[in-house]
Amino acid sequence: MRKLAIGALAGILALGALTACAQEPSGGNSGTAKADGGSGKVAFLMPDLASTRYEQYDAPLFKKRMAKLCPDCGVIYQNANGDASLQQQQANSAMAQGAKVIVIDPVDSAGAATIVQTAQSQGVKVVAYDRPIPDKPADFYVSFDNEAIGEAIAQSLVDHLKETKAQGGVLQINGSPTDAAAALIKKGIHNGLDDSGFKLLAEYDTPGWSPEKAQQWSSGQIAQYRGKIAGVVAANDGTGGGAIAAFKGADVKVPPITGNDAELAAIQRIIAGDQYNTISKPIKIVAEAAADVTHQLLQGKKPKAGTELFNTPSQLFKPTVVTQKNLKKVIFGSDAVLKAKDVCTAQYAADCGRLGIQ
Repeated sequence: MRKLAIGALAGILALGALTACAQEPSGGNSGTAKADGGSGKVAFLMPDLASTRYEQYDAPLFKKRMAKLCPDCGVIYQNANGDASLQQQQANSAMAQGAKVIVIDPVDSAGAATIVQTAQSQGVKVVAYDRPIPDKPADFYVSFDNEAIGEAIAQSLVDHLKETKAQGGVLQINGSPTDAAAALIKKGIHNGLDDSGFKLLAEYDTPGWSPEKAQQWSSGQIAQYRGKIAGVVAANDGTGGGAIAAFKGADVKVPPITGNDAELAAIQRIIAGDQYNTISKPIKIVAEAAADVTHQLLQGKKPKAGTELFNTPSQLFKPTVVTQKNLKKVIFGSDAVLKAKDVCTAQYAADCGRLGIQ
């Protein structure tokens, strides 16, 4: 779910999210046949800038797929920068601009029920994206299996700790308490940890998925449990990165620490040995699936669901755990978003060479 300091670029992006409603018509691709029917404006509303994925991958991939499916459709993209009230305003603005479908990754899963209620009362369809909206069923939900993600990263860590005969307990860093997906990941982590034989020393629900808050909390735990921390299960790459920074800041050996999202910074940390695992969630899969569902809804069709979650027809994809052992194969395959030249910068060149990444 990034480098610890977003820097000037994030500041520019945040300012844009707070001050503008950027409507971008989706241009057609040459050689692409125009789809029959189903044209119109759609909104793609993402939750925050704390995770770099939304600006780098989700939004561009969604727009590209929509352009192929519907050259005449317009995509209104907005990022709420972690502000639930701003996201409500962005949704209202999108509807005022004539959006027929809203794809939303909610800042606040409970609060987003109001957005669903308002949209549906106006005949606007809602697709919950990445994070579910439990209190008011959207028209569709597209995501990865978040409970399976939590269990997978925890079990991977537990297996590694047992294999290395590690001693001590485990810290658990969860995601935002206002995010229903974080609650599912948290449940999955407990599935993997509770009967593992490793004591849970402490756990923390990270407000807004903030890496800085995760770092601050971890620093306190390092001081309290110095020498007793065998590993850390962090719910995403941002919080995992925060924990890693805390151990380095305390001049303590970094134990195995998990992540989730396969962000570029996390992949580099895994290559360097600072982070133990992450989850490969090929965002191309969910972004394109969300675009496909959106186009079907525009056409008045009923998208096919593989399951149901929170009374919402859902399409949930299976995650893949990534460690040094399978990183080359999983991350740098033929459909990879990340390229070796971007990952294996001068700082990581030697470690990339050791892992056969070039």
